[in-house]
Amino acid sequence: MALIRWGIVSLLLILAIEPASSSRSFILMPTEKQSLGKGEVEMYCESWKLTVETNNAGNWGQVPEKCLKYVIKYMSGKQYLSDSEAVTENALAFLKKLPSTGMGKDAWVFDIDETLLGNVLYFVTHVNGSQEIDEDFMNDFIELAIAPPLPASLRLYKVVQALGFKIFLLTGRSEFQRNATETNLRNAGYSNWERLILRGEADQGKSATVYKSEKRKEIEDEGYIIKGNSGDQWSDLLGYAVAQRSFKLPNPMYYVH
Repeated sequence: MALIRWGIVSLLLILAIEPASSSRSFILMPTEKQSLGKGEVEMYCESWKLTVETNNAGNWGQVPEKCLKYVIKYMSGKQYLSDSEAVTENALAFLKKLPSTGMGKDAWVFDIDETLLGNVLYFVTHVNGSQEIDEDFMNDFIELAIAPPLPASLRLYKVVQALGFKIFLLTGRSEFQRNATETNLRNAGYSNWERLILRGEADQGKSATVYKSEKRKEIEDEGYIIKGNSGDQWSDLLGYAVAQRSFKLPNPMYYVH
């Protein structure tokens, strides 16, 4: 059974819902010998987050120990919401200049976790100190179908929908979670998607980049033109059969490849 190890009690946000096949690590970096002042730590963590969001950090698996409080504050505060809104504004600006094919084949792909839905409530409810949490706990939370929407993404979703795009939801969740996922999405305000794509038995063990590329290629093979793609991981956006424009939402908590 896949286990996620937690290093310290205060690490409430360094986790998200993905299947066991996703590659993710939360082992912390060793504490560095040099001592930094409060302002210097924040500046260091701002720079570290920049390398993560621009994908310069590559396949990173460790949040620096001194940045744990910074990440928690960021993800639970106004800056995260503001940054997400900024990404949505970029997507809306792109949409304004985008001519329709007029064939009903314009498509937009959305990831789900930390893109359409946020899972902070899971962390607060189920993380309790330094203990091992297995996939069953995460699956139980998904079954509750209570994750709230990310406001910026809900706004973009509704605009994309109103413009007549076919919306495809492409997630790393597994097929057995379909009912709970659909319920959660509808409760959060999402509706009328063209297709919800989850990992089937044949997709287990594939990297997120390969799995999502294959599914986008299947969408294209049906004649759809993927104009936009929104996700919080670079593996949501890269690979092949990529969108005309991809929009990366912030997530300095974890990396999925």
